[in-house]
Amino acid sequence: MKRVYIGLGSNLGVPEQQLHQAVDRLVKLPKSQNATFSPWYRTSAVGGPANQPDYLNAVCRLHTQLTPEQLLTELQAIEAQAGRERIIRWGPRTLDLDIIWYEQIQLDTPTLTLPHPRAHLRAFVLQPLLDLSADFLLQGSELRVWRDAIVGQNIQQV
Repeated sequence: MKRVYIGLGSNLGVPEQQLHQAVDRLVKLPKSQNATFSPWYRTSAVGGPANQPDYLNAVCRLHTQLTPEQLLTELQAIEAQAGRERIIRWGPRTLDLDIIWYEQIQLDTPTLTLPHPRAHLRAFVLQPLLDLSADFLLQGSELRVWRDAIVGQNIQQV
């Protein structure tokens, strides 16, 4: 089993409901176990169109036997069940599930880059990661180093 971290986010529809449904589906992923979730955080949208609603974000840690590609397929199916449409890059969405990190895997393909190339720049990823694993390394540095670099981003635990 490989340890993975998955980012969850929603800012359309009823974000609380979208995340609850995603949590229910993530704990039932095939060949996976021990799903643990960070607290939820409300954050401003990063990038994309102006005036988007705030996001509700969290991070899931789980252990899986799925390959990164298989996991991505499963996550995209969960997003589709939530009505996710890919219209505008970084636009509003009912549900966004991103593989942040996959144990012992570095990957750069047209469909998947691991570790996530912008995770270390986003408070809505870093703070939930810290909640789950304070000694975790991202992009080769301790999370607290990255967190200090993004001070000032709007993030509030809910």
